[in-house]
Amino acid sequence: MRMKCIIIEGPQGCGKTHLVHYLRENIPASNLYRLSGQKDKTVKGKEKSIKMYKALLNYMAEISDSDINLVFDRTFFTEQIYSKLGYKEYDFTDVYNELLEMLGNLNYDIYYFSLYLKDINMYETRLKREHHNYQTFSLDNSVNQQMEYKRLIPGIKALKNTKVYEIAMDDFDKAYEEINNILGVKNKE
Repeated sequence: MRMKCIIIEGPQGCGKTHLVHYLRENIPASNLYRLSGQKDKTVKGKEKSIKMYKALLNYMAEISDSDINLVFDRTFFTEQIYSKLGYKEYDFTDVYNELLEMLGNLNYDIYYFSLYLKDINMYETRLKREHHNYQTFSLDNSVNQQMEYKRLIPGIKALKNTKVYEIAMDDFDKAYEEINNILGVKNKE
């Protein structure tokens, strides 16, 4: 039986952190990886990102028979979104496609969850929490990110080992119930 690789992506303020902690606590034998990406937005930053994400995918391949489920809070998809929206000084598409192919060749059952908010005004409230200064948190940025994540979905769906789900995070309890059904999770309550 192949282990699960669960990738959680979505705009700032959609509820990724809540969800990844919930999954980590409720999926047996799971490791949580919270990736922040490179702070360097220059072309040198692109080289650092390439090195990091290729090493990550190689690491995933090496441990695929370790009976550990993997839960990721962001991966190289975020890098692609940020470069598409001009937050980076470079285009990441060529590398993104290569990394996507590498992901598609891994020996995992991959679940890609693209999180979003139906009520985009909820971003305003959620973005008021404390955060780092890597990327400016704003309603406009989150809405633009949400649209870009949606554009990635057809390419991700083409991967043979990957199931793609778009999950509305307006109501955490409903979202968790939907994800529990998808993953066969029995929470510890």
